[in-house]
Amino acid sequence: MDSRRPPLAPAYRTLPEYVRHWAELTPDRRAFTFVDHPAPNSRGVHRTLTWQRLDLRVRALAARLTEQAEPGSRVALLCPQGTDYITGFLAALAARMVAVPLYPPGLPGQGDRLVGVLGDARPAVVVTTGRVLAEVTEFCERAEVPVLAADRVPDTAALNWRAPEPDSDATAYLQYTSGSTRAPAGVEITHANVVANARQALAAYGADAHPVTCVGWLPLYHDMGLVLSVAAPVVRGVPSVLMDPTAFLHEPARWLRLLAAHPRALSAAPNFAYDYCASAVTEAQKEGLRLDGVAALINGSEPVRPGTADRFHAAFAAQGLAAEAHCPSYGLAEATVFVSAARPGRPLGRFALDRDALTAGKALPARPEDPRAVLLAGCGTPVGQRVRIVDPVAHALLAEGEVGEIWVQGANVGRGYWNNSAQTRRVFGASLGGDAPGGWLRTGDLGTVLDGQLIVTGRLKDLIVVDGRNHYPQDVEATAQDAHQAVRRDRLAAFGVPGVAGGAGERVVVVAEHTRGTSLADLDVPALTRAVRAAVSARHGLRLADVVLVAPGTVPRTSSGKVSRALTRARYLEGDYATETAG
Repeated sequence: MDSRRPPLAPAYRTLPEYVRHWAELTPDRRAFTFVDHPAPNSRGVHRTLTWQRLDLRVRALAARLTEQAEPGSRVALLCPQGTDYITGFLAALAARMVAVPLYPPGLPGQGDRLVGVLGDARPAVVVTTGRVLAEVTEFCERAEVPVLAADRVPDTAALNWRAPEPDSDATAYLQYTSGSTRAPAGVEITHANVVANARQALAAYGADAHPVTCVGWLPLYHDMGLVLSVAAPVVRGVPSVLMDPTAFLHEPARWLRLLAAHPRALSAAPNFAYDYCASAVTEAQKEGLRLDGVAALINGSEPVRPGTADRFHAAFAAQGLAAEAHCPSYGLAEATVFVSAARPGRPLGRFALDRDALTAGKALPARPEDPRAVLLAGCGTPVGQRVRIVDPVAHALLAEGEVGEIWVQGANVGRGYWNNSAQTRRVFGASLGGDAPGGWLRTGDLGTVLDGQLIVTGRLKDLIVVDGRNHYPQDVEATAQDAHQAVRRDRLAAFGVPGVAGGAGERVVVVAEHTRGTSLADLDVPALTRAVRAAVSARHGLRLADVVLVAPGTVPRTSSGKVSRALTRARYLEGDYATETAG
């Protein structure tokens, strides 16, 4: 037997059952490794759990949890990134409780969200680590919730503990949405959902047939980080190597070094991370770096831009990176995470679409060099699921090439929203006629199918409607950030605000951060706003009602790092940017 390749596991019902399986079959294999960077110039300190050690820690913590709460109780995870986070998550599942993946207090800009989520989930116990125990205990004092430090539970707690009978239909965890378009909502993900989606992801990226190492820096409270760095490795029995998101942001080359260090590395990142690496990794850092063994790089940002993949490949082609390793993908928390994916080893699906036709709901081809063309990457095909493009008003199926709402059906689609039956019926209970009756998930995302590939065009709730024409905010943002070098990339929001009385449709506003290392005093702000207005007018036929330039870090983001257009719009309407520079 190949010493690097674990045999396929039986079809267990829950993740803890898989942990137990690998602990018995391959006890000394590496399961999870956390690479810590305690100092700015650190090359990383590796802390590893074998499958046997992981199983012991999961059972010990699960035993202690059963002393604190009943089955079905919520267990909030307020742990820093690391192996204790993984242990806490799996222990909650093993104890037949409901995990709530979160983060410790102090995450910039996310304090109100953390308070709101804890108020909604009402956990019976909070799991953290000794390093942040005092901080978490103080934060949870008002709610009077007991706090348990995972790393202070002794191994002996596992003695004589017997796991409850697993139930694949029970809720395993609440995955709270990022809140990019609405208040965060807890999606109920069952044990069957997460096992199904892990298997779907493994199949999509070829990890069901070949050994891989999952390498990641995405936060474990994020759906893509949780499934790719925890659930998929547990189901397949392959190693997972992860680091802290802050370590990546401080030095993106750290991620690339981990990719190079592990054969057939499988990793995921949002769109901005690939552009960030291409621009920030130095030639000195590239020296000796080999990326020819990377199996797949998932780009889960929506919509995915071909230019991002091209820039990333151009930056690291000399290091052996294959262009075919880039895999644009689509997913959402309500479907556990993965829905559709481009397969590794295949050329990037490139689509140049006519902008005017797209605003009218038609995906018509255009010349790529046409300045009015919208360039999008295909997100491949569904992974063991059914996907339909539907008229969001009439609930009628649309033909290939027509733009509508993406609807999904599959074993990975969650049960619904925690404590919100009305929203659950509206989003998870959509119905189509013919061979596709009820039980469809309305994603709220817009897209189309061309040449058999799913293409995501934007968010339904983000659409800007002016004079009866639809405009995608991400297109306006891309034009605005290219109009002037002082506009900070991927740190701006375009949105509509109510028009004046008697006016047609919405007025359009852009709020943009200026680049770091630049002050407003050094900028010719009127020239910048003129450039942005002219570019948006020429490319989109839109007159911007307002261009607001703000300091770096001012445009709010969701917990997953995306710009929150909804919150930016709300702050603009409340006058929060009144003291900033507008034009």
